[in-house]
Amino acid sequence: MLTQLLNTKAINTPISGSKVAVSIDPVADRLGAITGHAGLVATEFSYRKDEEIYGEDEPAEYVYQVVTGAVRSYKLLSDGRRQIGAFHLPGDVFGLESGASHRLAAEAIIDTTVRLVKRASLEKASGTDVQVARKLWTMTASELRHAENHMLLLGRKTAMERVATFLLEMDRRLAVAGMMALPMCRRDIGDYLGLTLETVSRALSQLQAQGILGFSGARQIVLRNRQRLHNLDA
Repeated sequence: MLTQLLNTKAINTPISGSKVAVSIDPVADRLGAITGHAGLVATEFSYRKDEEIYGEDEPAEYVYQVVTGAVRSYKLLSDGRRQIGAFHLPGDVFGLESGASHRLAAEAIIDTTVRLVKRASLEKASGTDVQVARKLWTMTASELRHAENHMLLLGRKTAMERVATFLLEMDRRLAVAGMMALPMCRRDIGDYLGLTLETVSRALSQLQAQGILGFSGARQIVLRNRQRLHNLDA
């Protein structure tokens, strides 16, 4: 699917071009640092809301980075349930695989632009440049750390602790002037936390009633008492 779309819609753009990196913090642009150093070329590609970026078990030919928008990676279980493994926000790298195919599928949560780099090019550069190899290892280790934290969240935390953990993570990654505008809906949040939509809504309502957070629109949240939220995230 991706190869067919690239033939008609993608534009090859040098990684150093300002157009590609406009929405990414240069300090946090890990993929840009690698490709810029190695002189590789990236491709900028846009996806509409809910459009598939790649499917489960498809060949892992590219490594991806969110430029604008947001992406969810997920797995559909045999009974039709969905488990979201991660939310990828501007600057985040995803699609790193140890094998030849993708273990999870990835979709755009909202209208999203991503940067694509050929996996083979990155692997070739890492074989001859220790800096590239080190940076790729750092990104891989970060993915592993997130997976371990997510496993702990799903296995040991209560529903309220899971919601508190999620809000603190989004506050760290998204908050601007004390406000975080969530790109994902509550069903997405539930599928990430292993909770039902009703449980997520109930927990948010309880936190609002306790004065820990406030809403400014359906997906815009203000944390009014971060310390109490940290206390819940035991």
